[in-house]
Amino acid sequence: MVTAERPFHLVVFGASGFTGQFVTEEVAREQVDPERSSRLPWAVAGRSREKLQRVLERAALKLGRPTLSSEVGIIICDIANPASLEEMAKQAAVVLNCVGPYRFYGEPVIKACIENGASCIDISGEPQFLELMQWKYHEKAAEKGVYIIGSSGFDSIPADLGVIYTRNKMNGNYSSISTVYGFGDQSSLKKLRNASNLKPVPLVGPKLKRRWPISYCRELKSYSIPFMGSDVSVVRRTQRYLYENFEESPVQYAAYVAVGGITSVIKLMFAGLFFLFFVRFGIGRQLLIKFPWFFSFGYFSKQGPTQKQLDAASFTLTFFGQGYGQDIGADKNKPNLKICTQVKGPEAGYVATPIAMVQAAMTLLNDASDLPKAGGVFTPGAAFSKTKLIDRLNKHGIEFSVISSSEV
Repeated sequence: MVTAERPFHLVVFGASGFTGQFVTEEVAREQVDPERSSRLPWAVAGRSREKLQRVLERAALKLGRPTLSSEVGIIICDIANPASLEEMAKQAAVVLNCVGPYRFYGEPVIKACIENGASCIDISGEPQFLELMQWKYHEKAAEKGVYIIGSSGFDSIPADLGVIYTRNKMNGNYSSISTVYGFGDQSSLKKLRNASNLKPVPLVGPKLKRRWPISYCRELKSYSIPFMGSDVSVVRRTQRYLYENFEESPVQYAAYVAVGGITSVIKLMFAGLFFLFFVRFGIGRQLLIKFPWFFSFGYFSKQGPTQKQLDAASFTLTFFGQGYGQDIGADKNKPNLKICTQVKGPEAGYVATPIAMVQAAMTLLNDASDLPKAGGVFTPGAAFSKTKLIDRLNKHGIEFSVISSSEV
């Protein structure tokens, strides 16, 4: 990726926001990584110079780097001012966009980056936004030779690359993979998919059976419910890309989240009923936003986590895959190979997400020869499946490993 004519390799847009502060700290760590062989000029961007300066000062204090503020550029930029977005994009090789919700604020950043030759990474977990951006801007990004990578945080990188890792660790063809680990505008998403006129990808092996809305996972000794995030949408788009461009057999995929014992299940059921009822009305949506702790029975709150909570939290994604050996056909035979893999890491939202986002950006900067030949709008798996991103994540505390592998 060409960076010589741009003053900054990375620009963190929305650095003064809650997530942006953690991404800023992670870029600062990457800047002084002992394995780096070259300097990393970068900047923070946002509406208020004072707030950005305070973010850098807090990061300097936390990381023990008193000179940090003088090492980082500051760009004044407002999501409501297209000209300022263009000026930001002209100065960056890669923009790390931390300004959400992306369905409201994401498109102007993507448009400015494409028109001004900057790549862009976001951490959106909104399937409608992600798929709409690919539908609207893929060809324009390809013409400019820039890469727009959506959902590059915990929302999807561990899941998307976890499927690819799991597949690569089995010497055969996959039939299906399930993961145990928002509600959006579903009608608009369905219309968008219908308008895309995409041909269905082939089904390899028997169709993956969906679990009940509440089911017991014997392997993890925990109840589970379907995961309502963007993982499934992102993984399916990646599998389509790998099939259409590399003729790799597409994997069937489903995602679930472990919720613990029966008490947790009951609490979640009531929280879900509250949500489904109140989200239908304007005043109900306002109440959900204003009092999330009450309506979720303590699962969600408006306050961010404390440092103690961040240090104590972690995540584990467990993948259960089944498929076929090289000499076994998938037409009439049952899968004869099984594998279990895991992706583990620190707290998901504000520790793992910045790590994933920054390492994705470093991959764009350093592994250009392994990226898709032309630019475009990609899922993480489509963009990074041939790169060293998994190795980078392993070195930074997001670990991919094989738990078991067997032949049935």
